[in-house]
Amino acid sequence: MTIKTKLGSIAVAASLALGAGSAAAETVTLKVASFPSFDLAVQSAIPLYKEINPNVEIELVSLAFMDHHNAMTTALSTGANLPDVMAIEVGFVGRFAQSGGLEDLRKAPYNSGEFEDKMIGFSVALGQSPDGGLMAFPADIGPGSMFYRKDIMDSAGVSADDLTRSWDSFLEAGAKVKEATGNYMVTNATAVAGILIRTGLKDGEGIYFDKDGNVTVNNDRFKEAFRLAKKTRELGIDAQVGAWSSEWTEGLRRGTIATEMMGGWLGGHLATWIAPESDGAWRASQLPGGSFASWGGSFYAIPSDSAKKAEAWEFIKFMALNEEMQIAAFRDLDAFPALVEAQEDDFVNQPVAYLGGQKARQIYKESADNIAGLAVHRNDPIAEQIINDALEAVLERDADIDEELAKAEKAIQRRTRR
Repeated sequence: MTIKTKLGSIAVAASLALGAGSAAAETVTLKVASFPSFDLAVQSAIPLYKEINPNVEIELVSLAFMDHHNAMTTALSTGANLPDVMAIEVGFVGRFAQSGGLEDLRKAPYNSGEFEDKMIGFSVALGQSPDGGLMAFPADIGPGSMFYRKDIMDSAGVSADDLTRSWDSFLEAGAKVKEATGNYMVTNATAVAGILIRTGLKDGEGIYFDKDGNVTVNNDRFKEAFRLAKKTRELGIDAQVGAWSSEWTEGLRRGTIATEMMGGWLGGHLATWIAPESDGAWRASQLPGGSFASWGGSFYAIPSDSAKKAEAWEFIKFMALNEEMQIAAFRDLDAFPALVEAQEDDFVNQPVAYLGGQKARQIYKESADNIAGLAVHRNDPIAEQIINDALEAVLERDADIDEELAKAEKAIQRRTRR
């Protein structure tokens, strides 16, 4: 069922409710800036929104992922070429929120607090600024999952329980896979650390900073993350390639990389363009060791310089809070909804043919229900780079973990001191 079919009755009813008087109102053109494939939901919604709001024209401007975010960075810093509705991927929310160029949706006239309990909690937290404002409203999420080649695991004598029981068990299974098949277990040891530094946190806690702004990287959480990343490299089970590189794509296509941990949306990428010929070979599971993490997520924001803020907010509510709209995007685009009601749609329970008939969306939903709402800090990008450099020293030069984290702590304190 397409978005247009599913929402047709809603559009007709809303149009009737508007009455004939609305037709005489002045036409407003709302500029929406987005990126693939998040833009497809907007593209599909335009004719429906036009039926409900006949005096609002939607002008969709879509650029490639990085081109879009670079353009929005420039627009926010210069105040030029700003859209009325800005799509933002979660990795850019923190820096955009700090720009001072976005509306706080918790303030009047938006009052997003009235709607936030309808959304999965961790997604709302990701759209917050450090001072408690909501600068971006969630639309879809990327609950973490592990995708693995069942055929490769079977040939190596590795069970699903071996993969998920603990991180050490996962790495030991990787050694079996490498010995039996010659295939790598993971893309890069850095990815293992990246998951583990986000594991074990509670709602409201930050990855690198606590609520008082103190640096929290020289602790057991980071030491364990670095330990397991180092073990991954020492076992020789990481391909040492970057995600989204041509080597990464080819490794997943050929099965020379036997697992990948990302958002549930990766299943769709595997099926449609990365490895469509591997139909039935892949499976999904939770992450090892009871870990839960989020990958990606798409948000809408309103630039403060927009002259059409009221219309922009109505459009955002239509895209993010309309249950039928969210379900239709879920079914048509496989975009896992941030709206809790939409997550209850029976589509969650349908088998995924590509994953051997597995009801994988149930796994994604369980993950979403367990992901903590982590706090975003304005200096997260600085801390992330310093930690990445410390991890590189451990992996590439066999540097001491305790010493590197102690140095990283001091470096972050020095770089972020006011």
